Amino acid sequence: MSPERILRTYITLTAVATGASSMIWGINTLFLLDAGLSIGETFAANAFFTVGMMLFEVPTGVVADTVGRRASYLLGAATLFGSTLLYLFLWQHHAPFVAWAGASALLGLGFTFFSGATEAWLVDGLNATGYDGELDAAFAKGQIASGVAMLVGSISGGFLAQWTNLGVPYVVRAVLLAVTFVVAWWSMRDVGFTPKPRVSVAGEMRGILKASLTHGLLNPPVRWLMLAGLFGAGVGVYGFYAAQPYLLQLYGNPNSYAVAGLSAGLVAGAQIVGGASAAYLARLFRRRTTLLLVATGVIVVTLVLIGLVPGFWMALVLLSVWAIMFAAIGPVRQALLNSQIPSAQRATVLSSDNLLASGGGAVIQPTLGRSADVWGYGSAYLISAVIQLLAIPFLLLAGRSWARTSPKPLESLSLPA
Repeated sequence: MSPERILRTYITLTAVATGASSMIWGINTLFLLDAGLSIGETFAANAFFTVGMMLFEVPTGVVADTVGRRASYLLGAATLFGSTLLYLFLWQHHAPFVAWAGASALLGLGFTFFSGATEAWLVDGLNATGYDGELDAAFAKGQIASGVAMLVGSISGGFLAQWTNLGVPYVVRAVLLAVTFVVAWWSMRDVGFTPKPRVSVAGEMRGILKASLTHGLLNPPVRWLMLAGLFGAGVGVYGFYAAQPYLLQLYGNPNSYAVAGLSAGLVAGAQIVGGASAAYLARLFRRRTTLLLVATGVIVVTLVLIGLVPGFWMALVLLSVWAIMFAAIGPVRQALLNSQIPSAQRATVLSSDNLLASGGGAVIQPTLGRSADVWGYGSAYLISAVIQLLAIPFLLLAGRSWARTSPKPLESLSLPA
C-alpha cells in the first residue's frame, strides 16, 4: 500500500465510524433523561462509559499490539453495534440505572478497541511506506473528515428524533456501524506491523505493559501530557453533552430535539475549522507545547463565559470557540505523543493515555453532573473551567521536559516539540 492509500483508508474509516456514532451525540443526554434518569444519573451513566474505557483500554491495546490493529478495529465495530441495540432496548423498557451503567461500560469497551488501534495503524502504515509529510497534518485531515461526518450525523440525528422519536437515531446508528464493520473488513490491512508470536497471554501483557510504562509514564515529556489529559478529557465530554439540555434551557423549548442536533452540528463544524487550522496555528508558535498551553488558557476563559452568559445565541458562539480550540490542539497533541512511542508498543501506550483520560472522566463527569443537578448548568460550567485550569501546570512541565529532551526521531515522522 502507498502512503496516500494508507491515509485515504484512515480518513474513510474515521468518517464512516464517526458518522455512525454521531447519529446520537446531539440527543444522547435527552435520550437518557427521556428514559427516566435524572441529570445526575445521566452523567453518572456517562461516567460508567468512561469507567468501561478505563478498565479495558490497556487490555484492548494489548490485543492491537499482539493480534493486530485490524482485528481490534473489527471487534470495536461489532461491540458498538451490539451495545447500541442494548441502549435502544433499555430506553424502550425504562430500565433502572444499574442496567444503564452496565450498557455504558459495554459501549466504553467498544470504543477502546478503536482508540489505540486506529491511530497506531495509521502511524505504522505511514512509517512503513515512506510518508514524508508532517504527522500532525495527517491527523488534522482525519479530524476534518471526522468533523464533516459528525456535522452530518448529529444534525441528521436531531432532525430524525424531531420527526419520529428519540429511538430512531439509535436504529440508524446500529445500521451504520454494521456498514463500518464491512468497510474495515475490506479496506484495512496491517502494514508496518507484524503480530508477535503468542507464548502466554499473561507473559505478553507483562512485557507490553512494562514497555508501555517505559515509553509512557516513565518518559517525562509524555508523562506530563498524559497527566494533563486527566483534566481535559472529562471536562470535554461534559462540556459537549451538557450543552444539549443547557442550550435548550436557554432557548426556552426543552423538546426541540432539532436545536440540540444543530448545536452538536455546530461543534462538528468548529471541529472542522480547528482541524484545518491546526497546521497554521502550529507555525505561529516555536514549540507545539506552547500552542497547547495557550489554547488551554483560551478554553478555560471560554468555559467561564459559557457559565456566565444569559443568552442562547451568545452561548452558542462561545461553544463554537471552545470547540475550535479543543479541536485545534488535538492533532498537535497526537503527533507529540507518537513522536516518542516505538511501533511495538504504540497501541498500548496510546491506550494508557486514554486510560488516564478515562480515569479523570469517570470522576469529573458525575461530579459536574451532580453540580448541575444542585446549582444548574451555568455553575457546572464554571466548575469545569476550574478543573480545566489544573491541566496548565502539567503542560508547563511538558514544555520544560521537551526543551531538555529532543524527541526521539520516528524516521520521517519526527517533529519539533
